[in-house]
Amino acid sequence: MSFVAPELAAPVEAFATTLGIGLLIGMERERRLDSAAGLRTFSLVAMLGCLFAMLGEKSGAPWLVAVGLVVVAATMIASNFSSQQEEQFRGFTTEAAIIVTYALGAAVWMGYSMLAVMLAITTTVLLYFKAELKQISQRMTPKDLNSILQFGVLSLVILPILPDRDFGPYAAINPRQVWWLVVLISGLALSGYLALRIIGARHGAAVLGIFGGLASSTATTMMFSRHAAEHPELTRMSSLVILIANVMVMLRLGIIAGLLAPGLLRPIAIVFACGIIPGVLTTLHGWKVLNEAGDLPLPDVKNPTELKTALSFGLIYAVVLLAAACLQDIFGSSGLYAVAFVSGVTDADASVLSTLRIFNLERLLAAPAVIAVALALLANLAFKISLVISIGGKPLARQALPGLVAIGLGLGIGLLIV
Repeated sequence: MSFVAPELAAPVEAFATTLGIGLLIGMERERRLDSAAGLRTFSLVAMLGCLFAMLGEKSGAPWLVAVGLVVVAATMIASNFSSQQEEQFRGFTTEAAIIVTYALGAAVWMGYSMLAVMLAITTTVLLYFKAELKQISQRMTPKDLNSILQFGVLSLVILPILPDRDFGPYAAINPRQVWWLVVLISGLALSGYLALRIIGARHGAAVLGIFGGLASSTATTMMFSRHAAEHPELTRMSSLVILIANVMVMLRLGIIAGLLAPGLLRPIAIVFACGIIPGVLTTLHGWKVLNEAGDLPLPDVKNPTELKTALSFGLIYAVVLLAAACLQDIFGSSGLYAVAFVSGVTDADASVLSTLRIFNLERLLAAPAVIAVALALLANLAFKISLVISIGGKPLARQALPGLVAIGLGLGIGLLIV
């Protein structure tokens, strides 16, 4: 039995949701001593937004929502003007939050309750983590901001205008799909790149290995091989960073494979798990060393969103995709394996993604696709082993090679299993 009349059920639910939004944001502002508004103000403003939206709908005058916003803004201006407190400028954060809260209240009445609640939580998070966000902002350089803007160009400007049609021999090249994968890889690399820039080296080798592998495991391997050669006392530490980065690249590509080719998720997960498990076990064996290290250098990773870098990856991916389709048609699976191995030496991403693309076009069975993916990773792993030996020397090779070889053997065993 309902305690509310049927005709009032929907309005009561809307105002209850609105009240919750106001209380949520107001609770965060209440804890700020310098805030000009708290629980009651934000709750009232949220309900005011909902009320004006309701009155506008019922009276056929939707402009009432704008009138309410003007009323709220005028009230804030009058309150600030009448205040006689002599204090430094405290910013416009609370006032902006009040305006957002009013708009969220109106959105609830208009039928966007779920979206309004999500935005309210996001607003509260932004308000709560003021100090942390300020720290991140201070750590970012103009180059980092430029990277974010360039990623916006790659994903929001270039991607939408590319044609979504198949071109070229074997209809192997779809410009939009090629560029979408460029955006995906650039986005993952950018997140690792920014994490390295923001977090820095002070949180230890584990973080550097994780984000270095997300940004570029090859660059991380090269950088810490050089570091081990220059600082022999941190050879063990460098080897652990390299191992973690190489485990991360398998996790990253495994997630991408699951998103792009769900039909291959199970066999690829088995193969990758066989490589990840020995890599993790080898890393855990030397985990105590992580707490004893000094600061480590950041891997010298290129900005992954530079147009030149993105175009280079897109071109490599398109060439590998075309070559794989052509050789696979002429020589069957053996031609694809050759392309996967050769292209995987320096760039496993392009090789793996081209294989997934051909599988999705139903030109390749699951078993050969998994073999091609594993061959690309093995070729890339062999290249990084050569970097460890040639740059890091024998001390680093003794420390890192057992783990890297174990990863390679694990991948081989995984292929036998599937």
